[in-house]
Amino acid sequence: MENQVFVMDHPLIQHKLTLLRDKNTGSKEFRALVSEIAMLMCYEATRDLPLEETIIETPMGTAHTKVISGRKLAFVPILRAGLGMVDGVLEMVPAAKVGHIGLYRDHETLQPVEYYSKLPQDIDEREVIVLDPMLATGGSAIDAITIIKRSNPKCIKFMCIIAAPEGLKALTEAHPDVQVYCAAVDDYLNEIGYIVPGLGDAGDRIFGTI
Repeated sequence: MENQVFVMDHPLIQHKLTLLRDKNTGSKEFRALVSEIAMLMCYEATRDLPLEETIIETPMGTAHTKVISGRKLAFVPILRAGLGMVDGVLEMVPAAKVGHIGLYRDHETLQPVEYYSKLPQDIDEREVIVLDPMLATGGSAIDAITIIKRSNPKCIKFMCIIAAPEGLKALTEAHPDVQVYCAAVDDYLNEIGYIVPGLGDAGDRIFGTI
């Protein structure tokens, strides 16, 4: 699992994560922080994009420089909390396409239930980054990635802000080919499937439905 999970300890990410966890942080600031953290994490998660040489003319002459080598990206947020990360990642990669997967967690079984799936038509030509602020039991992430794999994308990465050890274990065992990017690995899941210390329900805090 160590080679598959990347924990981002950049000071800016960690500082913003502290503010995000604070129970006194209101929805407006919470939304902004989720977006900012997603943007900073996207910078790291796309570090391995290939480059190719190109030649351009600057005001001072000819420059031999680099551009991303034809790799197309798609971001797929898991509804609804994943929507909070979309604006941030699109700031970094404006040309990316966005798909959506709707899953909700049955509060009795804690298992995810699919209710919506809409992916870019050319997803088989794209590298996909799945977005969800919290990786708790791992059920939603596992199911979302299983759904996406049916469309044969170039590769899949998963990006969350906070992960539970239980969710990381489940996801990396179910999808050993998927790299996972997170800003923190917390202590454990409580009896109702919430990450401790975590930050509460990310969807409720993003959309003010607490």
